[in-house]
Amino acid sequence: MANIVSNLWLGKRRPYWSRLEALLTAAGSGGVSQLSRAELRELALLYRQAAADLSVLRRDATAQTYAAHVNQLLARAHHIIYAGRKTSVLRLFRYLRDEYPEIFRRNLVYVAASLLISGACAALGAILTSTHIEFMRHALGPEMIATMERHEMWTHSVVSVAPTATSAIMTNNLTVCFVTFAGGITFGLFTLLSLFNNGLLLGVVGAACHHFGMSVSLWSFVAPHGSLELPAIIIAGAAGLRLGKAMVFPGGFRWKDSIGLGGMEASRLVSGTIPMLFVAGCLEGFFSPSAAPVWLKFTVGGALFTFLNLWLFAAGKTESGAAEGELLPRNI
Repeated sequence: MANIVSNLWLGKRRPYWSRLEALLTAAGSGGVSQLSRAELRELALLYRQAAADLSVLRRDATAQTYAAHVNQLLARAHHIIYAGRKTSVLRLFRYLRDEYPEIFRRNLVYVAASLLISGACAALGAILTSTHIEFMRHALGPEMIATMERHEMWTHSVVSVAPTATSAIMTNNLTVCFVTFAGGITFGLFTLLSLFNNGLLLGVVGAACHHFGMSVSLWSFVAPHGSLELPAIIIAGAAGLRLGKAMVFPGGFRWKDSIGLGGMEASRLVSGTIPMLFVAGCLEGFFSPSAAPVWLKFTVGGALFTFLNLWLFAAGKTESGAAEGELLPRNI
């Protein structure tokens, strides 16, 4: 990135950022009701200007500290401006369509780190299982091993109790993702442990099923719901790493401010996993363990993974479009 931000430009813009911060402090926890009508109009104008400034700062490698500061101001302003607005299905849809893909792409480095850690742990689990058969017996337990020795999938019983199982599956998946994300508050250590356990177990199960000649049965079961569930766990891990990084490396911020900014960004990142896990839970309860043809299960899984990537990498506003098109309350 080129150095496009001059000291003169920064000198002109800083007073506006300071004024925005003062208005946000004045609003406090009471929201926009604490401000006069004139201050509300000023807040709206400063909010737009700061959004435009942020798009400029992000293009300059030497101005990332300023970019983080302005981004924090925008996050605080967004919360105050929209705190009183009712949530609707349409508003949620617009958030997922326009905003969330940008949040995801902003945190790609954490997603890549989470994916790399999980993949390495899965490879470790597969290697240990392939070279030390007793390892899988300790990792999976005698009951699951006995089922594999009979060449039976342990998922067949799910179909008969699909509605109840689906609810339990969704709860379990949400718990796994939340714990992985919330583990960031332990300076990222519990997030790393969760990614290690999930990745290792996936590798062990995959290698064990291969050992017993059940690879097709396993991956045809995993493909439909796993195309969403596994990425959701990776994203939750990325959110935990983002929070952990804010705690360990506050940069130019006070530690408290760094945690606030990192926590807000991490929370927004993990929020997109909720609809993913809802769909994955329905598939895991009803479709994945069903007698549907293997080719159909892989087709459904491939289609969902394709749509997921199109959503995360191609949807949403451009950075400049987000800066210029951010909605403000119409009554200001």
